[in-house]
Amino acid sequence: MHILLVEDDDRVAAALRPALHRHGIATTRLATGREAVEHLSGVDVVLLDLGLPDVDGVDVCREIREVSDVPVIVVSARGEVDDRILGLHSGADDYLVKPYDINELVARIHTVYRRRRQSAPSGPEEVVEFDDVVVDLHKHAVTVAGKQVNLTRKEFQVLALLATSGGAVCTRSRIVAEVWGRTWAGANRTLDVHVATLRTKLGRADLVQTVRGVGYRLGSPEQ
Repeated sequence: MHILLVEDDDRVAAALRPALHRHGIATTRLATGREAVEHLSGVDVVLLDLGLPDVDGVDVCREIREVSDVPVIVVSARGEVDDRILGLHSGADDYLVKPYDINELVARIHTVYRRRRQSAPSGPEEVVEFDDVVVDLHKHAVTVAGKQVNLTRKEFQVLALLATSGGAVCTRSRIVAEVWGRTWAGANRTLDVHVATLRTKLGRADLVQTVRGVGYRLGSPEQ
């Protein structure tokens, strides 16, 4: 995932960019807002501060919304209700008040991105295949070598998330946030159990691959 970070505070940007990178999120950073519209190509989500030195972030959000439907999350120290309402009315998909927890920010990033994808016109790519494993996203069905595999709802959601990531690594925090919608002390253990069950049911131990210290990905054994 690629984030456009519009943030004038060098210290905030310096701390945030490596934290997002550890969650598998690449960033392009702008310290001013006037050029934000020109940097939307290839961007999945915009993180927008409102207190920019050259133009108010609310105006930047409105300009972005005039030319693109890219998800925008306002990340600002302005925490009053009127500020949040103004930000949302200007076209933001979400509003997060500083200071914030990085895991909450990452969860919100994936949530607005998923919502935007789901609201977009659906294309023909509803079936994903890895070797002889076929994941039908529309029917919520999985077959291995032509035989139906019965998965629980959570198991299917984990598999579907990995399958639609194109072989990219899905971090643990992302999987937990998107599948369970929350996090808790034993979340990683719960995820590990679901992955272990998935491997057993699919009969393809090497299909769901562990990326140590990061998360999981789907791929062929040679990858």
